[in-house]
Amino acid sequence: MIQLSFIRQYSEEVIQRLALRGIDANPTVSQILETDKQARNGRSEMESLQAKGNQLAKEIGELMKSGNKEAAEQRKSETAGVKENLKSLEEKVASLESAVRDLLLTLPNAPHETVPSGKSADDNETIHTWGQKPELPENALPHWELATKYDIIDFELGVKIAGAGFPVYKGKGAILQRALIQFFLNEANKAGYTEVQPPIVVNADSGFGTGQLPDKEGQMYYMPVDDLYLIPTAEVPITNMYRDVILDETALPLKNAGYTPCFRREAGSYGAHVRGLNRLHQFDKVEIVQIVKPDSSYQVLEDMSAYVQGLLQKLGLHYRVLLLCGGDMGFASAKTYDMEVWSGAQNRWLECSSVSNFETFQTNRLKCRYRNAAGKTELAHSLNGSALALPRIVAALLENNQTADGIRVPEVLVPYTGFDFIA
Repeated sequence: MIQLSFIRQYSEEVIQRLALRGIDANPTVSQILETDKQARNGRSEMESLQAKGNQLAKEIGELMKSGNKEAAEQRKSETAGVKENLKSLEEKVASLESAVRDLLLTLPNAPHETVPSGKSADDNETIHTWGQKPELPENALPHWELATKYDIIDFELGVKIAGAGFPVYKGKGAILQRALIQFFLNEANKAGYTEVQPPIVVNADSGFGTGQLPDKEGQMYYMPVDDLYLIPTAEVPITNMYRDVILDETALPLKNAGYTPCFRREAGSYGAHVRGLNRLHQFDKVEIVQIVKPDSSYQVLEDMSAYVQGLLQKLGLHYRVLLLCGGDMGFASAKTYDMEVWSGAQNRWLECSSVSNFETFQTNRLKCRYRNAAGKTELAHSLNGSALALPRIVAALLENNQTADGIRVPEVLVPYTGFDFIA
């Protein structure tokens, strides 16, 4: 949620930055400012009424002491009127402040000034490419056919058990999954991230804190009996570890990594582009999260991007980095880099990671602050990234490493799998 104080001070900048998303925020920002003005005027009136009430109470006490009961009773009747007006004004101000909050919740984060303007993925900018397209054998197979051929992923069995989008990993396929998770966690540990194992269900406050609610409730699996949500990503529980806390400046940056299964409805996803592992309702992912001081967050974003790229390089995957345009960024993001791996048999790019800086958008909702050297509290900045999501990594590994005799396992994974070939 954009800070109200920032909108008050920099309303034109907010409007200009939101225009990068293709949004005309002027009507909403104007309504926020006008409603906020009315609320603040109401608060000022309340303070005046409270002062008047306090003065009347003082006068009543003095009149009673002097024996002037008639005048004291007259002041009491005035006090009743003040209390009635104050109650009415309190309700009005509460309603106005609630309206301001509701309006603020409709605004996505304001993009950073370096974010390109645009409305869709067609307007994203490719800023870096690494590696070469793999040379595959003739009649190379897509990963879903390879998975069936070598009996490592069973999509039909998943449909039987749960439905489409819930594959069953078998044999070397299951071992490959476990190997990737362990590899990613070990690499995160080497990079200074503290591993956590968070819950895979969250309450509504947690979903609100990171911006999934009320924006994305349709994409989340909800359990009404318990009023809990299955997590769409480990970002939600890990970032919420710091909800309603005041951190010491010396504790920053905080770096956490965690593996969880993730659950997304992905309603309306049909067609060849979502076959196999391309889009799932349940998948595994290792997430990295940082809570940092504002003056370092954009350097941290670059560092996190470089870290994720390092994982892709170690796996030997041809990839590219996209700087997302305003219209293609997530609701809470101020700047996002997407990493896409090349899918050799499908002959197209597959997104496998997003690394984002949320500035104070999440921490404002979370009330995640730190106390600086001067003793003043400030909102921290939050960032996260996929490091990495497994499905499309596995798809690319299977397709790009296929040979006439089987599938070669990347060298860095062999210590984790115990085998170097799937045949």
